[in-house]
Formats: sequence, structure tokens, C-alpha cells
Amino acid sequence: MDSDPSAGRAREAALRGIPAWLASLAAFTLGLGLTFALAGWQLHRDDVDQARHLDALARSEIQGLRRQLGEYDLSLRALQASFLATPVDAASFAQAYRVLALRTRLPGLQAVVFARRVQDADGERYPTVLVQPRAGNERVVGLDVRRQPANLAALLRSRDTDQPALSAPFRLIQDPPGALADGLLLRIPVYTPGPAPPDVAARRARFAGSLAMSFRISRMADAVFEEEERSRLHLRITDVTGPRPLPVHGSGCRQPDDASRWRRSQLISFGGRLWRLDMHDSRHGQRDKAGLAPLLATGGAASLMLAIWVGSLAQSRRRAMEIGEAMSRRYSESEERFRAVNELLPALVVLAREGSDEITYANEAARVRLGAAVEQARLSELFEDPGLRAELDDPANTGWDGVEAMLRSTNGDRFWASVSMARVRIGGRSKRLIVASDISQQRQLTELLSYQASHDALTELYNRREFERRVERQLTQMRAGGPACALLFVDLDQFKLINDTSGHVAGDQLLSQLATVMREQLRGGDVLARLGGDEFGVLACDVHDEAGARLVAERLRQHIDSYTFVWEQASYGITASIGGVLLDADTGLKELFAQADTACYMAKEAGRNRVHFYTGSNDAAARRRTEMEWAHRLRWALEEDRLRLYYQEVQPLHELSGGTRLEVLLRLADEQNRIVAPGAFIPAAERYGLMPAIDRWVIQTTLANFDRLHPEGPGLRFAAINLSGASMEDETLADMILSLVRRHGVDPQRLCFEVTETVAVRNLAQVSRFVTQLRRAGCRVALDDFGAGMSSFGYLKNLPVDIIKIDGSFVQDLLSDPMSHAIVRAVTDIGHQRGMKVTAEWVDSEEVIRALAELGVDHAQGYAIHRPALAMMYRGAPAAGPQA
Repeated sequence: MDSDPSAGRAREAALRGIPAWLASLAAFTLGLGLTFALAGWQLHRDDVDQARHLDALARSEIQGLRRQLGEYDLSLRALQASFLATPVDAASFAQAYRVLALRTRLPGLQAVVFARRVQDADGERYPTVLVQPRAGNERVVGLDVRRQPANLAALLRSRDTDQPALSAPFRLIQDPPGALADGLLLRIPVYTPGPAPPDVAARRARFAGSLAMSFRISRMADAVFEEEERSRLHLRITDVTGPRPLPVHGSGCRQPDDASRWRRSQLISFGGRLWRLDMHDSRHGQRDKAGLAPLLATGGAASLMLAIWVGSLAQSRRRAMEIGEAMSRRYSESEERFRAVNELLPALVVLAREGSDEITYANEAARVRLGAAVEQARLSELFEDPGLRAELDDPANTGWDGVEAMLRSTNGDRFWASVSMARVRIGGRSKRLIVASDISQQRQLTELLSYQASHDALTELYNRREFERRVERQLTQMRAGGPACALLFVDLDQFKLINDTSGHVAGDQLLSQLATVMREQLRGGDVLARLGGDEFGVLACDVHDEAGARLVAERLRQHIDSYTFVWEQASYGITASIGGVLLDADTGLKELFAQADTACYMAKEAGRNRVHFYTGSNDAAARRRTEMEWAHRLRWALEEDRLRLYYQEVQPLHELSGGTRLEVLLRLADEQNRIVAPGAFIPAAERYGLMPAIDRWVIQTTLANFDRLHPEGPGLRFAAINLSGASMEDETLADMILSLVRRHGVDPQRLCFEVTETVAVRNLAQVSRFVTQLRRAGCRVALDDFGAGMSSFGYLKNLPVDIIKIDGSFVQDLLSDPMSHAIVRAVTDIGHQRGMKVTAEWVDSEEVIRALAELGVDHAQGYAIHRPALAMMYRGAPAAGPQA
């Protein structure tokens, strides 16, 4: 029972049975176990992120290879189409090669050849009679395809199927013996003029010869694959069409070993051959474990401190219980002697009467920590927890052993303590003995470890695991009728630039500062976390609908956009792309994260520095599919020559005409011969890299028909041609233009090339070289859409252009907006000061024409002067249909 001294001695003996060193060791082991668990979880997260990154690189590499092989296929079909109605001869073969510009479009291309079918005494032969280019391919002329089995097999297969056929890899005849066998030949048949042969017998009877493109897979791979793809992935391509695999290409020097955690294989079929693409991590599974050092060091130190405190606590409690037992046994008759023994103990020792709860004794350590007036208080008043106070009053409660409790001193201070309680008899009276140790520092260490498990060490935000747990908890609350919430993914747009230019220390500092910026903009119930790298997650609570969630996202985006990061001598503007999705209680966590990630990707695709919310229909994805369809239609339009040149006249405002000035415009005739405006297909051409080919077509067609553009014919004073930003990155563009000018005998002074202001500022050095080269030859250069980019006038000193074209948005508001009027005047004055002519676009009324003349603008262009018209060279052809 409560007063049984033998039962109390048994409990105290059990407490003394646990050595202090064993308790310390257990605490240290527990701390290390938690630390290594966190390190293992971090390594796992790094492996998952790395695998995702490698998967993305692999998809990009495969898509690039498929795209380039498709270019070879389309180019060979276009070459075949050139000879459907006419036989192949040297002149038409060379012209088709030049027009299609195959060498520039097809990296890795070695030669384009034609092998003619010859029937003589030796049987059926296939000598190669035409080769382009000749330089470097002289040995191919006269080569009988029968000498190369792989080449012959492709020829016969394409002849019987009327489809492009790819050969097995072999060493090209242009290479010396012992060279790498990385040559491939793509063949397509040429039949005698007439309708398409319907079957194999007809194809063999009408077979006239074979067109082929020989190329080197190694050169094509170097041109197609990005630098990161080549450095991070080892690619091995094997031809598995036949019973014996044939190596096609290998970019790595080592085979994947067991340490390579990431491997992928993909089969692709092209030209009747089946290739297997094997990819593995070039780092062979090596991990960068340097980032774990701070975590392991902090965890180890915390574990050691925890072990020290646990050992100290166990030792103190053990010593206190031993002394208490000895005191009870030796001095049971004297409470005064009990007090004398306990005065020197470091543990808090309190003695209270059974029943009345009055404290009759507190040792010096208890009086210091609990207050000098503790002996006038009741025992239950020391405990903060109502449950523990109730247990003190319960007669059935025999005692506690190391219960963690919040104690309250008589001064009002609160602290955590490990409390043991037992019922003892002293001097023949029943007492309650409390022995407690202050564990506030130990609790702090425990909380530190818990904090590290749920927070990011760099930004002190929640980490991904804790964020996922809170989103899960919010989904559970929503299923029970909780408020609507939104999930936001925030991805920084320029983080890699800062890391590359200023180092990882600067990148870490930027992440820490932006975490503070975002935390200040969120509401009290919102949750902000760092998900990894430069990605952050936000759980916006109680937003009601998408409009409310968008307000939170836009506030974050605007404050990030307005933040300037300063590091050493440099400053950086920062933007972020934000994707969002409203939480749906019926949608799983992984799917919600995938939807938010997709929305963030769409925000980046749409131009970055914007907010996009995921919807089921996903309008951005639909637009992307539409642009892909337009890109496909544009390629066919180029093949089928369905682009059309239009022109719009430019009127001088202060001088006699002296010949017509015009700007060359572009339209597309669709499959029903309806005219399509450029706004429908130019975005797709820019996204999918078709603008250089379109620009070259416009330049070649304009110069070849220069005197047939306008009714004035040779009286045309000059024509302006627009150039895209993608074309300006081509170092050979200026040389090509000047070559065409000489070939077609066009006076360079009758030519003007227009470059937009934004392109000029973005590629100032390249544009300056381009402008200088053309102006030296006599051509003029105009700076288009001036003012739209909000750039300063300073760079005009380093960009020697002849004409400034004021952006139409200022001209349109000239009569109603004083600011637009001032901008037009300023551009005109500065342009004249620099010796440049000034042209105004989008002129739509006579009143605007008069106002421009008063401001001194030299030329005007717009619907009030002339509406776009079809170039004269098409006037004799069948009329184009209506606008699409």
C-alpha cells in the first residue's frame, strides 16, 4: 500500500538499476539515428531530383534525334518531289541542292548523291553519277552501289516500298581505311515520269535510279545534342534490326556499371531500321555528399549534448534516490536529519504532507529554482498541467518515474523538469517525496532536432516533407468541410544566371533574402516552404476561389519582381514564374503537386514572370498544340511554295516622291488557298525555330523578283525587308544577303533591312556587326518598333542605322495622349540629330498625317496611306482566296 516502505525501496532499487552511462549511450544513439535518417532522406530526395533531371535530358536528347532524322526524311522527300515530272540531270540536281540549302539545315550531312540504274552485259548496275557538294566527295563519283552491301540493301528496299530506307552503319568511301564506321545512307527511289507505281512489280519496272543522303551520325549528334546532354548522359545507339546488333554511335567511353543508378533504353524506328538508344548517367551514380556535412555535424553535436544532459539527469536522479533511500532508512525517526542530508543535492527535493498537500520541506536547490516562498505553497500549485494536479490528489497513485512536466515557481517562472514522485514515511508520518531535475536545455535540444527534421537549413522555411504533410492535413480538413485553399509553386527565373556569374554563395544569399520577402507578403494562416533548389511552395488558406488565390500569387510575383539583389559590385533583377491550383479534396497529393508544377511550366512557357492557374481544359496546352500544328503546316507550306509576298507603300511627308518606297510583308496561302495573316503563324514559327528559314525565303524571293514587286517595276526606289531575332544570330546571314544581291544584280541602295528595337538591344554586338557589313555594301538599315522596348537612346550611338520607325502604339495615340505626342517629338528630334530619317507606323487618318508633318517626321506608313497589296509577280497566277 501507500505506506509500505518495502514497496518504496523496491521501486527505488529499480531506478538505480539503470546506469547513467547506458542512458547517455541510448540518447546518443537515438540522436545519431535521427541524424542519419535525415541524411538518408536527403540523399533519397537528391537521387529523385537527379533522376527527374536526367529523364528530362533523355527526353530532350531523343526528341532532338527524332527531329533531326525527320528533317533528313522531309528533305529527301522534297528532293524526290523535284524530279516527279522531269528526269534527273546535273543542272536540276545542283539547283535543287542549292534551293533546299541542305548543308545548312542538316548537320552531319556528307553528300547528296544520285545512282542511276544501268542495264548492260554485267547485269543491273547502280553507278553514282551525281554528287553534291563535289568538294571532299570526289571518290563517290562512279561508285557502284553494289560494292557496298549495306548501301545496296537500302537501295533495293526503298525501290520496292517507295519509302525512304536507311542503311546499316558502314564506313563511308570518303574515309581512309580504319576510320570509324559511323556513316549512314538514307535512300529514296526515283521512277520514270508518270503516275505513282501501284505495286512492287511496277516499281521495279519503272525504277530509274536512287537519291540518297549520306551523313555521319557522330557529327549530327554533336550538332543536335545540347552541351549539358552530352556531358551528363552517355548515349549508345545500336542497330537491332537484324539478328546481330550493330553499333551506330557511342558518346561515352565507359559501359554503365552497377553504381549507375539511372539507366534508360528507348527503341526508335526510322527508314526501315530499328535503333535501340541506351543512356546512362555519365557520373556513374556518384553523389555529391558535401551538402550533408552541415547536417551531420549539427546532428552529431546535438546528439552529444543530448547524451551529456541525459547522463547528467540520470546520475542526478539516481544519486537523489540513493540518498533519499539512505536517509529514509537511517534517519526515519528524524525529518530534521532528512533535511540536512538533502540540502547539498543538485536535484530539486520537495516534501509535502499526505492529504493536506502542504509543502513541509524544500532543499536549497528547490528554494533557488522554485522561489524562497515555496515552503508556504501547496504541492499541486507547482504543476502547470491540470492532469498531473489531479493525479497528485489520487490516493491510488503510487508514484511517478521520470515524468516530464512543466513546473511553475512561486515567482511565476515556468520551466520543464523530469519529476519522480513516491510516497514515503518519515518520523512515522506519510509524506510525498518529489525529486525533480531541470531539463529545459535538454528540451531545447530535442526541439532543435525536431526543427531540423521539418525545416530547410538555409532559409529556415518548412522543407518539402513538412510542406507535404501540411497539405495532406489541409485536404483532410477540406473533406470535413474546411475552407478552400490553393497550392502555389514559385520558380525563380534567373537563379541559374546568378549562380553561374556570382557563385553559389550569392545564390544561397538570394534564396535567404527572397524567403524573407515572400514571408512578409503572406497572411497569418498561409504556409511557405522551400521545396528544393530555387523552387518554393505556398499553401494559401481560406482563399474562397481562384480570384482570391490569384491575388496572393500576384502579390508575391510583384514583390519578387520589384526586389533588386545586390552582390558585391553587381545588382540583379529577379522575377518568378508562379503556377497554382485550387485544392480538391478528391484529388491526391501527388496529382495536385503535378498540376501545380504543370501550371508553373506553362507560366514559364508563356514568357516567365507571370502567374498561371491549372485548369482541366488547360488553355495554354491547347495553344501549344495549335502552334505545333501551325509549325507542321508551315513546313509543308515552305515545301509547297505557298508563302506569298505582299507590300505596303511608305509616303514621304516633306519631299517629292522620286520613286515608290515600300515594306515587304508576308502572308500564307492555306490548303484552301485562303490568305492567312502573319499573326496566326509567326508565333509558331518563332517557337519552333522556323523563322530563319522563312526569313531566307523572303530575302531570296524578294531579290529574285525585285523589279516585279510593284507596278512601277524598275522605278521602285527601295524596299524594306523585316528580319527576325533568330536570323540575327546567324553569323552567315549578311554574307548570304550580299551574295544574292550580286547574283540578281540589285542595287544595294534600293534595299533596306528592318530590325526591331528589342532584338537590337538583346544582341547589340551581333546586330552592330551585321549593320556595319550591310551599310558598307550600300544597303540601308532601319530600327523598327522604336520605343516599344522602353530602352534608352544611349545605344543609338553604337548602332549606326539609317532609319528609325516609331512604334505604332505612340502614333495611334498621338492626337489624344500628350505623353505619346512628346515621345514622337523626342524620337524625331534625336533621330534627325543623329542624321537618321524618321518613319511613323500605324497612320490611320489624315489628321495624324498632318500632325506628323508638323512634328518633322519624314515618312508615314499605315492604312490611311496604303493597304497591303499582293506583289505584282503573283498577279498573273490564279487569284488567292479570301482572308482566313
